[in-house]
This record gives sequence, structure tokens and C-alpha cells, in this order.
Amino acid sequence: MLIRTEAPADILPIDRLLKDVFETEAEANLVMKLRENSCRTLSLVACSDEGEVIGHLFFSPVTVEGQDDRWQGLAPLAVKSEYQRQGIGKALMEEAKNILIEFDYPVIVVLGHSDYYPQVGFEKAADHGLRCSWPVPEEAFMVLELIPDTLAGKSGVVEYCPEFSEL
Repeated sequence: MLIRTEAPADILPIDRLLKDVFETEAEANLVMKLRENSCRTLSLVACSDEGEVIGHLFFSPVTVEGQDDRWQGLAPLAVKSEYQRQGIGKALMEEAKNILIEFDYPVIVVLGHSDYYPQVGFEKAADHGLRCSWPVPEEAFMVLELIPDTLAGKSGVVEYCPEFSEL
């Protein structure tokens, strides 16, 4: 398996992957809109040995109380169904964390499965005084500090790019 940044030739395979993995086309449409509106910070793909896109993750900027602190929102993370539970999502996350740290992005937030994301280091955002701008279960909104002490003294509402509100 190879993990690399998204290339133009990956756009349609990513779109197909997202439409196959999720129940609706909302995530695929979101990624397309974020990409088109230059709201992409990082987009990685995992490719099989044959070159097929089998996994994808996407990061876009978020703000806390309207301030740009270079924080990133993870959405979505997807792995083709027949490749799930093989560590591909975790490998994508590890690669993403390394890249984001290298470029001084200090924090990641995610709205996702509370049984999965803690396995890669996420904690409940509420434990750090952070809330999602949408009414979501507290355990589903999580945060991961990449650069130590970034979360100290930070609290408030985390807001995603406007494209998320169109979902």
C-alpha cells in the first residue's frame, strides 16, 4: 500500500469511493465543494499495490471563536469496504499527523465515531472546553493536539468552513 497526497487524477476515484462508502452523496459533494473553493489543507489517498484508490482523508481549516489558529478539521475519512479493518485508516491518520506537524498545524478536530478516533489519539473536545457549532453528541466531537500545549487556555465554539453548513 502507498499513501500519498491527492493528485488531479484521483478526484474521480475519490468521488466514487466516498459515494460507495457513505450512505448518501453528502460527503462526496462536500469534498468536491471544499476542493473547488480552495478549502483543502491536506488530502491523502491510500492506494493498493495495483494503484487503486482504497482510502482517503481530507482536512480543511476550522476556527475557534472566529480566530484562525491554523487548526484543521478532519472530514471525511473513508476506506473501501473490502479493505476496512486492515489498518488503512490508521495508517492514513499517522501519515496525516506527521505532515500536519511538519507544517505547524497544531490541532485536529473531528466529528465521528467515538469508538474509532480515540484509537488514533483523539479525546472528547468538551474535556478541553471546546464545542462544535452544531448540536451533536458530546462524545462524537473530538480533538487531537499535535503540538503540545496548544489547547491550554483555548475554549469555545469550533466552526468549520461554510461548505459544511450546506450539508
